[in-house]
Amino acid sequence: MRIIWFFLGCIVFLTACSVPPTRSNIQPRISPAALEHSSPIASFTPVSFQSLGGWNDDSLAQAWPAWLQSCQALRKKIGTAAIWIEICNHAQKNSALNAKAFFETYFQAYEIRNSANGNSTGLITAYYEPILNGSRVRTERYKVALYAYPKAWTRSKPIPTPTREELLRSGVLKGSEIAWVEDPVAAASMQIQGSGKIRLDDGNMMRLGFAGTNDHSFKSSAQWLIDRREIARNEASMQGIAQWAKRNPGKVDEMLNANPRFVFFKELPSLGSGDDLGPIGALGVPLTAGRSIAVDPRSIPLGAPVFLDTTEPNTNRPLRRLVMAQDTGNAIVGAVRADYYWGSGDLAGEFAGRMKQNGQMWLLLPRKE
Repeated sequence: MRIIWFFLGCIVFLTACSVPPTRSNIQPRISPAALEHSSPIASFTPVSFQSLGGWNDDSLAQAWPAWLQSCQALRKKIGTAAIWIEICNHAQKNSALNAKAFFETYFQAYEIRNSANGNSTGLITAYYEPILNGSRVRTERYKVALYAYPKAWTRSKPIPTPTREELLRSGVLKGSEIAWVEDPVAAASMQIQGSGKIRLDDGNMMRLGFAGTNDHSFKSSAQWLIDRREIARNEASMQGIAQWAKRNPGKVDEMLNANPRFVFFKELPSLGSGDDLGPIGALGVPLTAGRSIAVDPRSIPLGAPVFLDTTEPNTNRPLRRLVMAQDTGNAIVGAVRADYYWGSGDLAGEFAGRMKQNGQMWLLLPRKE
């Protein structure tokens, strides 16, 4: 599911990489069906790359590592159309420095619209990967547990499943503790994000990934606070909730239990203190900060490049860049809808927690020659 960093290996030995054919010597024929991609919720209109505001300003070389990650998954995916495999093979022979020419040569851009009302503008939210200080064992400092999927549930899952509050009171989770942290609100935030890292006292990073839920629907703690006039609507962000929790420590459990959904984790392989891998998205590859998004797969095929035109939270500065559809989410529903991955840590969380912007999206699909 759901650090600005970039893989650099793809730009080594640039002189050995081939250059894609230029627009002047290739005239691909655009298929009306464009790989026969269709959607019950979206319509697609072919447009020129030059009509995409910000296309010429984006540093497309920075999107190249994320595109290579998409290719890695597309090659392994059963049923991937041959034309995707062919284009990914071309990508292997090219370098990040040729990214703009590559995408313009091998792809056609399509404006995405909502089929129901024809709108080309939709909601762009964001997520991030929390990094919390913690321990593998309970200590005086670290007393809030994060849990693995209960072993008993792998044999026989109760119906109906208990809510968050019922789980924590029942004792069912005893022995399933996978890590300990100090802040219950931060722990709940990691559950919402679905993954995260725990910075251990020895400097190593413990990577946690999504392992399942108790099958209850998510309910917003922010909405619970708004309904009770504990916070104003303009304070309904992760930061606003954290500040409220510091002022009202006696009400934190009640607030958290208003969301019956509970998320379990599993430990993922780590690279030690230098671990900078992003979480694994629904495509099965690590997400890249600022270059990966979660989408509704009914509209956008996983692995595809997407050009995103939105704004940053707070400043409203333009955020126009090529990203890759590499993740999904229960709340990401709609034709023009994306969850933008900011990266790991507190700064990424600051942006992600406040992002609720309007935006437009263009899907890039392979040209048929």
